[in-house]
Amino acid sequence: MPLDLLSTPWALAVMSLLVLGDAFFVVIPGEIAVTALGAISASSGTPPLWAVIGCAGIAAAAGDAACYLIGRTVGTERWRWMRAARVQQALAWARRRLDTGTATVLFTARFVPFARLAINLVAGASRIHPPRYLALVFLAALGWAAYQASVGALVATLIPGGPVAAVLVSIVVAVGLGAAIDLSTRRLRK
Repeated sequence: MPLDLLSTPWALAVMSLLVLGDAFFVVIPGEIAVTALGAISASSGTPPLWAVIGCAGIAAAAGDAACYLIGRTVGTERWRWMRAARVQQALAWARRRLDTGTATVLFTARFVPFARLAINLVAGASRIHPPRYLALVFLAALGWAAYQASVGALVATLIPGGPVAAVLVSIVVAVGLGAAIDLSTRRLRK
């Protein structure tokens, strides 16, 4: 894809769609799209970093809110895939976490794809008060977007070689940071 396309408003729209889709299908690379556009923003100046963060945050919050609505209207057992043993384990985990602190869980789950889906479905099924939920999810989504875009922007600032090198290195750094956080949280739980 030519670099010129990545610095147009269409890039923001595509990134937003990827982030929105990532709320439902964790294999969609929403995080990578935000990190890549953060790198392009820092290296080329367009799109502006604030626009990357704003669009990614709004799309992430909208995706989480849609999952909440599914949980609220459908519940967590209607479809066969929801009754699978692994899914039920994840939903039970989400219920326990939501009981211990909604704000903390919503903020941390934003960074863990499968946990995010389970937490948002259970939050809806548990009928957590919508205005409180939406406020927390919006703040969590903006924080997540700022983090993802900043990783890309920071790498682009530190790595010479233009936008392509910055995008590639920032994606590797973002994936590495995610893996390190996952490993640390697993060790803390044991």
